Amino acid sequence: MKKVVAILVLAVGTVFTANAQDKMMKDKMTSKAVKTISLEQTEGEFTQKQVTVSEGTYIFEIANNGVDHNVGFVLVEKGKDISDAKNHIQTAYVTAPVGTNSTQTSKATTLSKGEYVYFCPLNPTSTDNTLIVK
Repeated sequence: MKKVVAILVLAVGTVFTANAQDKMMKDKMTSKAVKTISLEQTEGEFTQKQVTVSEGTYIFEIANNGVDHNVGFVLVEKGKDISDAKNHIQTAYVTAPVGTNSTQTSKATTLSKGEYVYFCPLNPTSTDNTLIVK
């Protein structure tokens, strides 16, 4: 009976280990495909007014350069109501408010072809900053 239990525990452990390794390999492969879009905010504006990228998965890195309060980041498909949070691409939000002279990143965000607008509701910045995805 002890042998049966030992074999069962060994089999279950092997399955869990194999699944964990598969997940790690998939995560590793996925992370290679993620690129970073770095944007800088100064008092009342983004220094990059237009950015063009290809379709893919991106992390947004937002820098607060000398703004004396926290800043954030909002991305919306062009033409949608930017004041409605339902239209915000929430994975593009920074994971924490960006303090003065620091940076924060968003979660991975998959972008398809089209145009997007980005702005900061905390700074506040212009809402005509454009991200073009080709």
